[in-house]
Amino acid sequence: MMQVFNIEQGEKAWRVARLGIPTASKFSTVMAKGEGKTRSEYMRLLAGEILTGEPAETFKNAHMDRGKTMEDEARETYAFIESAEITRVGFIRNGNKGASPDSLVGENGGLEIKTALPHIQIDRLERNRLPPEHKAQVQGNIWLAEREWWDFVSYWPRLPLLTVRVYRDAEYIKQMSDEIDRFNDELAGLVERIRAYHPSNSMEAA
Repeated sequence: MMQVFNIEQGEKAWRVARLGIPTASKFSTVMAKGEGKTRSEYMRLLAGEILTGEPAETFKNAHMDRGKTMEDEARETYAFIESAEITRVGFIRNGNKGASPDSLVGENGGLEIKTALPHIQIDRLERNRLPPEHKAQVQGNIWLAEREWWDFVSYWPRLPLLTVRVYRDAEYIKQMSDEIDRFNDELAGLVERIRAYHPSNSMEAA
């Protein structure tokens, strides 16, 4: 069942809402082939949240604050160009997974905003497509928000705004769903093992 949380992204309530579950921004990590270090680290991070009941600490700096300001600029520019009706939401939870959309658009769409340094923005404008590294997040947002399409927006001040409309890919979402289920099963197993841990289990034989 889908739950929508109207909370400020990045604040404590937002971190609590997403505690211990994989989120769309990390779906590409979850879907990585094999048992890569990054996937394992992400699983341990979520296990730590579940076991302690505390969200992992997040680091904020001036660069991130500037990114948030530019995200707001991009959202306003997009809404003006597209004459779009946008709705800000903090977090969407759908079962044991979640997403933090940058906005919902109308009744059927959504918005993912990425700021890009000028050389990256120019490259994206030349390619004029969804960057492959963001496919899992965008399709994950479509899936969890139960939408039909998502606009990927890339922005840097004084350069053209890139907008790419991405439609629901049912086959890819099925693959993603299977991988998220497998990840959550492994996560539950890890949590169970740590809860059952006893110091005597680690003693070396005499």
